[in-house]
Amino acid sequence: MRSREIESSLPQSAALANFWDRLEFAPSSALLLDYDGTLAPFRLERDRAYPYPEVVPILEQIVDRSKTRVVIVSGRPAGEVRDLLSPLNKLEMWGAHGLERISAEGNYQQAAIPWNTLELLSQARECVMKANLTPIAEIKPGGIAIHWRGMSRDEVESLEKPLMEGWEGLARCPELKLLRFESGIELRVARPDKGDAVASIVNESGRAAEIAYLGDDLTDEDSFRALNGRGITVLVRPEYRETAAQVWLRPPGELIDFLLQWLNRIQ
Repeated sequence: MRSREIESSLPQSAALANFWDRLEFAPSSALLLDYDGTLAPFRLERDRAYPYPEVVPILEQIVDRSKTRVVIVSGRPAGEVRDLLSPLNKLEMWGAHGLERISAEGNYQQAAIPWNTLELLSQARECVMKANLTPIAEIKPGGIAIHWRGMSRDEVESLEKPLMEGWEGLARCPELKLLRFESGIELRVARPDKGDAVASIVNESGRAAEIAYLGDDLTDEDSFRALNGRGITVLVRPEYRETAAQVWLRPPGELIDFLLQWLNRIQ
């Protein structure tokens, strides 16, 4: 028996209904998922940001049916996401906005970073230390993120100002990109980004595959734009915001319904 149909207040919900019909008869498919804010609620303790309880069992069933390539595309390092989704395995992970890749078989790859870009990132780390933000900084492959979650607007403004005195100049370098995300800011390599990761997955999946991308943050907009016209793009957030995505779902209930629909359509 099929799970109940997703209900959405957006007029684009017809695009989702059409997608379900295509998915049911597609020879293959790919389900691309952001992690924080999409599969898992935000937590102050980032190492305890576990997925919603229903997510892992449903994804496990989707993976076991072997008709869908399930891929996590996250700003986190790929190994962190793998650990948070444990014991679920056989998932493909693209971490650090597409800079890292762990195959479903566990093979690790990282895109090379030119030496001059590494030097710019070293300067960015010095700015973090000078601004006394090391305790809330996350150093990851190809980037440095500062997390404001739990702070007041006044606290954020007072901490961000000295940091941006150094970062603004670095962000003007074409090798780097300044990203604002849910309760934070990140300076990272300009390419690859999540959109590049999605483009690679689309090329590898073949034209017959039906593909969906689910994400919540501004950093997922590159992915939405890379996939639009080729599959379905879904914004997963409690509140709507302007987006390139075609559909809006509220977590966790509508997210779980979406995953159950997927499971039922690939029987």
